[in-house]
Amino acid sequence: MAGNAQKIIDAARQAHADGARLLLTPELSICGYAAEDLFLRPAFIAACDDAVKSVAAALADLEDLTVVVGHPSGGDRRTRSVAVQERHNAASVLRGGQVVATYAKRELPNYQVFDERRYFTPGQGVCVFECEGIRIGLLICEDAWFDAPADLARQAGAEVLAVINASPFHAGKGGERVLRMADRARAAGLPLVYAHLVGGQDEVVFDGGSFAVQADGELAARGESFREQLVAFTLDKPDAGPVRVGGMLVPARSAEAELWDALVLGVRDYVGKNGFPGAILGLSGGIDSALVLAVAVDALGADKVRAVMMPSPYTADISWIDARDMAARMRVRYDEISIVPQFEAFKASLAGEFEGLPEDTAEENIQARIRGTLLMALSNKFGAIVLTTGNKSEMATGYCTLYGDMAGGFAVIKDVAKTTVFALARWRNANDPYGTGADPIPERIITRPPSAELRPDQKDQDSLPPYEVLDAILERYMENDQSIAEIAAAGFDAADVDRVTRLIRINEYKRRQAPVGIRVTHRSFGKDWRYPITSKFRA
Repeated sequence: MAGNAQKIIDAARQAHADGARLLLTPELSICGYAAEDLFLRPAFIAACDDAVKSVAAALADLEDLTVVVGHPSGGDRRTRSVAVQERHNAASVLRGGQVVATYAKRELPNYQVFDERRYFTPGQGVCVFECEGIRIGLLICEDAWFDAPADLARQAGAEVLAVINASPFHAGKGGERVLRMADRARAAGLPLVYAHLVGGQDEVVFDGGSFAVQADGELAARGESFREQLVAFTLDKPDAGPVRVGGMLVPARSAEAELWDALVLGVRDYVGKNGFPGAILGLSGGIDSALVLAVAVDALGADKVRAVMMPSPYTADISWIDARDMAARMRVRYDEISIVPQFEAFKASLAGEFEGLPEDTAEENIQARIRGTLLMALSNKFGAIVLTTGNKSEMATGYCTLYGDMAGGFAVIKDVAKTTVFALARWRNANDPYGTGADPIPERIITRPPSAELRPDQKDQDSLPPYEVLDAILERYMENDQSIAEIAAAGFDAADVDRVTRLIRINEYKRRQAPVGIRVTHRSFGKDWRYPITSKFRA
């Protein structure tokens, strides 16, 4: 709380020095979004209240500056021994050392990763305050996606809508926000300023990119995405007509650039905010671990990343060569630890139990679990967090090993489909956004057929449909809730649809035990996927 409060104080003083007279901070800026069941703890709410008061007091000397701060408020009261919830997702208007107004969010989202109705009561009021002769109507995030809150603010005299937000990133969300806020501005006949959170919090990432639209919906200004910054907008009140908004307009960026930044920010904040000194991962010579290594180095720097190659009897020579090449390009510490002795020891220990039975997935999984044990041992000894390297296609179909390649602390590409993994690898080879090295991924890693290398001549496509097919079915079934019949009717082979959807269903027990990972689609295997493990539903 103290750190967030100080950030707001420092930003307010800098903004005031730059000539600003109104500072908007994001939704729940005092505590971060979302604090989940911490909201249920009275001590947490009290700490937030204290932090808001500390910000107001620290800025009391800036009498001509208005600051809007997002925070939870309220608590539980008891009526005849029944606890009545009166917590709100709120925003307070601070000026001259005082809280001059407080607004409670009216529209509480309860879908995807949102659980606000679990914690908060909808607000009933309206907040319109004056700053430099302009009347500002305050809204919080979801309020601006509905008609009523903006209409009520306009009816109360608002000339500008100020919307503070904590809207989690997913691919395509930035453009959707601008379009929806443009619709809101046109419907209300008022310009709209959208102040947005930036940073990583567990599995969600917030992408910043605060913007403003004119009363006619035209995009007027936009800040940078995935960067914490002060974004300056101007408000001009003409003699006639609506207030006009001005400011810098940063161009939109490619989908791959946004996705890369989301992964980098997710890793940087998870590792940094949780106090890990660095990260470690198994580097196999395949594309998934190569991509995770590139993300980790962009996020943390080469000096805080360690790669370990753990060859088995089935590791191809080109995997050794490509892993060494990749590590050298990224300038990370690289070690090789053979798992052959441990694998042979396990097989010897189990020889009596396995006698007369052919080698199968049991022996394959032993190799993966040996690697997981080695990585976790290194993590325990040196403190670095293990980054797992499984992608969304593998997580969906169970093409991963519990306590093996799933062992670790943070799943970087857990929500990135295999086809997108290839696209991101090509994009990163063509771009060096963080100055850590150009063309980091050897071309052969991108072009060779993917393989787990757990048995002779193994290829992913021995066990799975082509990734282009698998990922398309996965998107339709898992992300868009299409039925098996609908997917088959769209032209997909019925056998492929049955096979993929069956794998998704039967591997829920694995995903429940997977590490948390970065959410980059509108539906990830995490907070917004809550399916039973035990179920016979098949449609």
